[in-house]
Amino acid sequence: MLRLTDGQCGMCQHFGEGNGNDDQLVQIRIAGEAPEDLVEPCGHPDNQPLNLKVTPISGCAGFTPARQAS
Repeated sequence: MLRLTDGQCGMCQHFGEGNGNDDQLVQIRIAGEAPEDLVEPCGHPDNQPLNLKVTPISGCAGFTPARQAS
């Protein structure tokens, strides 16, 4: 398992955006851990045309914190 920190893709609202895998993404963000082989699309508007695939520990200047459950 990979350990995640703020600023990494796994903690970004754009990680896996539009992929329909919301339950897994919520669990990753709650636990702060993700499988080592996980790769998801980046839905950031600047990256979307590139069809960019990223790992949970990737990062970019467009990081936007995922919404916290209340």
